[in-house]
Amino acid sequence: MKIGVLGSGEVGKTLSGGFIKHGHEVMAGSRTPEKIASWKKEINSALKTGTFADAAGFGDIIVLATKGSAAAAALKLAGSDNLSGKIIIDATNPIADAPPVNGVISFFTNLDSSLMEQLQAEFPKARFVKAFNSVGNARMVDPDFGGVKPTMFVCGNDPEAVKAVSAILESFGWEVADLGKAEAARAIEPLCILWCIPGFLQNSWSHAFKILK
Repeated sequence: MKIGVLGSGEVGKTLSGGFIKHGHEVMAGSRTPEKIASWKKEINSALKTGTFADAAGFGDIIVLATKGSAAAAALKLAGSDNLSGKIIIDATNPIADAPPVNGVISFFTNLDSSLMEQLQAEFPKARFVKAFNSVGNARMVDPDFGGVKPTMFVCGNDPEAVKAVSAILESFGWEVADLGKAEAARAIEPLCILWCIPGFLQNSWSHAFKILK
């Protein structure tokens, strides 16, 4: 597939490389494309780079990998026509600018309204699926936990979109837990808070979640 990645941070960089590794065509997009021009050398010469609109227009599937506070603005720059009908893998978290308190970060949303729900309401013609938000970028692609597959929690209003994203996650080495419609993002996004606590308190950033059945 053709994948458009929106975001110039480490998550966008990791997922751009991961999708190429797994045989997809990728264009990474940034508000300032010169920030990611070096990725072609760092990741793979097959990587294409451009603006948010370029990447969104290129992709059959779009990966939203910006800061949570910049997500809506990035999608506006991507252009509504470029988003219409497309699956958007939402890897963002609504992390506030405030510093963590005893390892606990703050969100700018509340438990009654997730960031993904807000984005879905603002861009109703796109098909959002929450994924990749509850693990560090180092473990997003081909996570190695001694043969044990970690669990990726996903949700979204469009069942076919969730199914397509789940297939990608499984190809990346994940077990998928489909938690239903977009409202489930109210529970999935705060997993980022829990995931970050060992990082801030113990400098441990290589863990992932697992459901035991």
